[in-house]
Amino acid sequence: MSTIDKDTTKGADVSDTSVYLSNNYAPVADEITVNDLNVIGAIPEELDGRWLRNGPNPIGEVDPATHHWFTGNAMVHGVRIRGGRAEWYRNRWVRGQREAEALGEPMPTGPVHTEFGAAGPNTSIGGFAGEIWALVEAGAVPMRMTPELDTIGYDDFSGTLPNGFSAHPKYDPASGELHAVCYTWPDLMDHVQYVVVGRDGKVTKVIDVPVDDMPMIHDMSITQNYALVYDLPVTVDIDLAMQERFPFRWNPDHPARVGLLSRDADNADDIIWCDAPMNYLYHPLNAYEDEDGRVVVDVCSYDVMFHKDLNGPLGDTTPVLDRWTIDPKTRTTNVEHVDERLHEFPRHNPKVGGMKHRFGYTAGATNGKADLFGATYKIDYDAGTILEHDHGEGRGGAEPVFVAKEGGSAEDDGWLMVAVHDATVDRSDLVILDAADFEGDEVARIELPRRVPHGFHGNWVRD
Repeated sequence: MSTIDKDTTKGADVSDTSVYLSNNYAPVADEITVNDLNVIGAIPEELDGRWLRNGPNPIGEVDPATHHWFTGNAMVHGVRIRGGRAEWYRNRWVRGQREAEALGEPMPTGPVHTEFGAAGPNTSIGGFAGEIWALVEAGAVPMRMTPELDTIGYDDFSGTLPNGFSAHPKYDPASGELHAVCYTWPDLMDHVQYVVVGRDGKVTKVIDVPVDDMPMIHDMSITQNYALVYDLPVTVDIDLAMQERFPFRWNPDHPARVGLLSRDADNADDIIWCDAPMNYLYHPLNAYEDEDGRVVVDVCSYDVMFHKDLNGPLGDTTPVLDRWTIDPKTRTTNVEHVDERLHEFPRHNPKVGGMKHRFGYTAGATNGKADLFGATYKIDYDAGTILEHDHGEGRGGAEPVFVAKEGGSAEDDGWLMVAVHDATVDRSDLVILDAADFEGDEVARIELPRRVPHGFHGNWVRD
């Protein structure tokens, strides 16, 4: 497999390091609650729950020269939907120890395993085992939240989580379990942990997986037989850590590989390490095993990460849509380039998690290659087509969240919920699309009372 030239300059111009604090990357300054939101169109009556989204939102002033986008204080946004109405919008800081101190409030309850974990989890939020959890990687304990987005406290799954967790656990629709690959900075320098959480919200398995250099493993995948460990060339940099900066950067001396760990294993002795391209990925779309026993995984792949730009993901290269086919017999990975346009924040119908999928949905870019937020795409892998939903002039869509329709049978029988920022009025909407009629009109547009800053991940939590 050929090595990609890492001197590429496809990324944004980040000579102005305030890019991660400007325009819709800038934080909002306060918390609000607004009831009875205006709706254009009609919200499907079957939707009964909350759309929730998490992301970084610094409290107070930060130094743009050293501020990393990934480290901003956690803020969650939510919209309560019931009976065809958007009952409320709320935004709340997640009260970790650092947020509570900055806001002059009492410290949250619950265990904090590392200094990094003192911050509120700022990357994802979702529902599991009857609770709502805010999540982040690198050693932090999950944070329980109320349905009204108030902070309850740190919760290490009732004392069963030995270290930190992940922002990207994978849900297995067959078993009802969560699967995660977790790393803990700075405590676990020579291994990561494969963690399984049962339906009751308690950890049932922890396996130590030896790795070198402490790689930043943002996400993972599952198939019916394997948990995938992405050991890629972004690793801890001690010099950055000593400067109290975000401590990960591109490491061309760290070989790229993917580990196939049996989900039935009791240890990592028999993990199958397969060579991978010298790329970085934050987010796989979904993975499954084909009829020849190979693992097929669709990914949003960057040529390089944190090479020139040490403040965020925009300045080196932009992510494209690839398909990796990993062969456990030859221990190699074949790469097929699916689309050269920008694709990030991939989602699929949760019902096909770990199984063969036909469709995927991503956030694209229509307003410049530096912007991770633009059009929304629907990828049909069977037909070999990619449909585009353009949100309109000056409007950019974030991560599309798939909500299966009641009684739906086809894989794309579902609603897509997309936070769309309108730069012409500097405000956001929550847009509902029909995934089966992707190029059709919006089903509903819920007008939010403010902009939702470009952030990370969220979910639909049914009531």
